[in-house]
Amino acid sequence: MSKEDTLDEKSRKRSSPGRFGERESSPAMAAGSAKYLRYILFAFFAIAVIYFLTSSSIPTSNLPGSYTWSNGDNRYNEGLPKASPDTGAAPGVAPGVESPPSLGSGLATSPAIGGERMNATFVTLARNNDLWEISKSIRHIEDRFNHRYGYDWVFLNDQPFDDEFKKITTALISGKTHYGLIPKEHWSFPDFIDQDKAAKTRQDMANRKIIYGDSISYRHMCRYESGFFFRHELMQKFEYYWRVEPSIEVFCDVTFDPFKFMKDNGKKYSFVLSLYEYVDTIPTLWDSVKKFMKSHPEHIAEGNSLKFLSDDGGDTYNHCHFWSNFEIGNLDWLRSQAYVDYFDSLDRDGGFFYERWGDAPVHSIAAGLMLKKEEIHFFNDIAYYHVPFTHCPTGEDLRLKLKCHCNPKDNFDWKGYSCTSRYFEMNDYTKPKGYQDEQ
Repeated sequence: MSKEDTLDEKSRKRSSPGRFGERESSPAMAAGSAKYLRYILFAFFAIAVIYFLTSSSIPTSNLPGSYTWSNGDNRYNEGLPKASPDTGAAPGVAPGVESPPSLGSGLATSPAIGGERMNATFVTLARNNDLWEISKSIRHIEDRFNHRYGYDWVFLNDQPFDDEFKKITTALISGKTHYGLIPKEHWSFPDFIDQDKAAKTRQDMANRKIIYGDSISYRHMCRYESGFFFRHELMQKFEYYWRVEPSIEVFCDVTFDPFKFMKDNGKKYSFVLSLYEYVDTIPTLWDSVKKFMKSHPEHIAEGNSLKFLSDDGGDTYNHCHFWSNFEIGNLDWLRSQAYVDYFDSLDRDGGFFYERWGDAPVHSIAAGLMLKKEEIHFFNDIAYYHVPFTHCPTGEDLRLKLKCHCNPKDNFDWKGYSCTSRYFEMNDYTKPKGYQDEQ
């Protein structure tokens, strides 16, 4: 018996009761029913195939054999980001309407599959031996946020990335990956630094057991993050960045696009953790800052966040800073003449090498002085861990809605060594409900 005969036979046996009682099928009716049944089954199968192909979430550009890096002389991928700087639209993703997160307890809704994309990238400073620790960070970011948007990722290194690093990270990331070599002049002692004086500082700090006190590479890293990463040629095409370090965790779903929130609300710098800096690493930093303020009063913003940085109107520094291993910011601000003048002034004073100035206070002081206070944002919604501190969103309802797995007792925000309370007080913000239980 043929396949068609079998279908006809089955259609004759499946004559079913009508709405008002049972009816009998004639042979002609049965043949017609079988014909229509074949058309219906074919149409259903075709629709199912089309739906699967158009709704699949597999990033085909990242399948094996489609890596966006080169094994030849090029040391990084020169490709343009997927999102058009003009439209910002992600390929195959319809723009959606989002509600921005409110300070302290906001829950933003995201489109079903992504939404309008900004001209933005993740950026990571890493070495080849950081591969497995940065892989963990990537998975957190992808699983909690980026799998719906496919933002690009820029990796920077003072040595060329090897093929294994490129292969693994490209496979993990839904957007394009770019690999850049840091210019030697950005990762070395400038010619105005007294090498003997710098060496004596390192020895002294080692004797006093100051963390990273004797490290040369750590100082190069802090100087690079303070004044050069945003100047790298791979970063030039982007407007916003999200810094990601190895071994971080993201505890909750990020149900909105932080880049879009920053742009729509005129934000230029953001943070999730703040704390006091280790005083012995920056003894003369504020002196250099005051010298800069005196030389460049035109760069100091009206309505800035000086109260976050100083308790006496700017005479002394209270050592508060935003912890910069997480930051989402505007690259045009960092590339501005104001910020470049600021960094160059600090750099010439030599504190990155004669002391151990970190990029966190350098960025924080710049944001605090040169941005209006409403241009800085605290993302309560983005739950984050970098050893040894945790930001777990305050508010049980918010944590449940965001599917968080962090312990609120670990939240650092309202503890004594955090500066986040100071940020809220400076801005006259109401602290989120439940903060008292996390002090």
